[in-house]
Amino acid sequence: MENREESLRGFKKETVNKVLQLHFKDDKTRVNGDALLLMAEMLKVFVREAAARGARQAQMEDLNKVEVEHVEKVLPQLLLDF
Repeated sequence: MENREESLRGFKKETVNKVLQLHFKDDKTRVNGDALLLMAEMLKVFVREAAARGARQAQMEDLNKVEVEHVEKVLPQLLLDF
């Protein structure tokens, strides 16, 4: 089994925790380590997919550089897929 910290690579543990905490109504709600790992993995997949779709969108527009606008164009469908 891989190291827990290693699986959070690319995302600071505190950042993932803070993102989750922002959506809790009760300040006393806590997130256990397994939930942090799962959320970090989902964020990793989401970011990779957003990047890939943004790149495809830029490619369809015959551009070599992905801009924010390309990700914005694919974001509605991306959110529906997740």
